[in-house]
Amino acid sequence: MDTEELKKIKVDKVVDARGSACPGPLLEAKRGMTAVPMGGIMEVLSSDEGTCEDIPLWSKKVGHEYLGNYEESGVWHILVTRGK
Repeated sequence: MDTEELKKIKVDKVVDARGSACPGPLLEAKRGMTAVPMGGIMEVLSSDEGTCEDIPLWSKKVGHEYLGNYEESGVWHILVTRGK
């Protein structure tokens, strides 16, 4: 998906991990995913660019679907669909 498509997605949960360094954003994403319904979408906001690598790897490992990410004003927006 391109940036414009990602921006239009309606999310079920936003996890704000801005200001948190690795592994903080990933840990917050793991906790936040429990509040997302099956098939629902979570958006992680992070100021740590490394999160853009951590979230896709974690998603694949545990059975979620990584949709993509984009950067806006120094904040990374990372979108994941809950798979299980």
